[in-house]
Amino acid sequence: MNEAIAQSDPRLVLLLGYRPATAAGSASGKMQQVNNTLDAQVQVLQLLNRDRIVPSAIIVHQSALQADDCVSWSRFFELHTIFRTIPFFLLVDVPGESEQAFVKKHAFIDELVTPACMQQRLVSKINFVKKLKRLQNVPGITVPPVREVKKKSPVDAVLKRSLDIVASSVGLLVASPFMLIIAAMIRMESKGPIFYASPRAGRNYRVFKFYKFRTMVPDADKQLDKLKHMNQYDTNGNGPTFIKVSNDPRITRLGNFLRNSSLDELPQLLNVLRGDMSLVGNRPLPLYEATTLTTDDWAERFLAPAGITGLWQISKRGKKEMSVEERINLDIDYAGKHNFMYDMWLIVNTPFALIQKDNV
Repeated sequence: MNEAIAQSDPRLVLLLGYRPATAAGSASGKMQQVNNTLDAQVQVLQLLNRDRIVPSAIIVHQSALQADDCVSWSRFFELHTIFRTIPFFLLVDVPGESEQAFVKKHAFIDELVTPACMQQRLVSKINFVKKLKRLQNVPGITVPPVREVKKKSPVDAVLKRSLDIVASSVGLLVASPFMLIIAAMIRMESKGPIFYASPRAGRNYRVFKFYKFRTMVPDADKQLDKLKHMNQYDTNGNGPTFIKVSNDPRITRLGNFLRNSSLDELPQLLNVLRGDMSLVGNRPLPLYEATTLTTDDWAERFLAPAGITGLWQISKRGKKEMSVEERINLDIDYAGKHNFMYDMWLIVNTPFALIQKDNV
């Protein structure tokens, strides 16, 4: 990626965990507030891949920078070298020795700032730190390139979207009685929501709310850390982070049937109708996975639309021996050559992949 592709936007500052008492003035530029560390990281990735810019600074209030957040930011900057020149400030109400020690402990934090500094001299501080970081930049580091991709035919795009609208509308109409029965069975089996909704990253890292029938116990997300030793994707802490557990103990009895028959994915027809996804594409990823896939080798998989079915499902679904690299390479392969006729071929072959051989 050359300098022109990844320019810093002097108007944009990401602000996490703090809401100014007064609106940001010209001295501080445009303040864009985010809710948490993961949202902030996804926002940075979206700016790069959608607009080819990076924010002029990231400012995090001390209340929003706990131990887990520090680990996450350290790994984020370690994986994505292009973002190392973004000034990162810790916002404190009253600076003291403990705050100074905290900054020294965490190398990704550049300086402390106070609310008064935010109002009076933030721009000059940002410019100074940015110049300093560029001078100190490690020689030879690489940044995620944006490969020039051949534009798809407008006719293909129209046909693909038309098929999505018609098929998802008809599918929702036909499947609605079965969906009502499934919803009733989920409610009878266990307490908790009928649908599972989570933020996912699709094409160009665009985040949307992804729907499925709930197939796990209600507190499944809280139990994930306990199951990491059972992860089907063993990366030894290096490279992209994918988590999939074979014979996951959090899956309910009904959920096991819904997953093996792929009936849990029926609500995604609503995502297709809304335009979040397509019938065919690369699977939208949880945000913790998407933030690890912006390096030279992996970012291309986000050039394709998100989809319910795709090349990965047809080729590898339910096979334990599948590696992270195999899965992403299949996504990249689809991103490079997908068109309407190829999508139709994948749709025709999808029924053969619906019944899985393993509970993953």
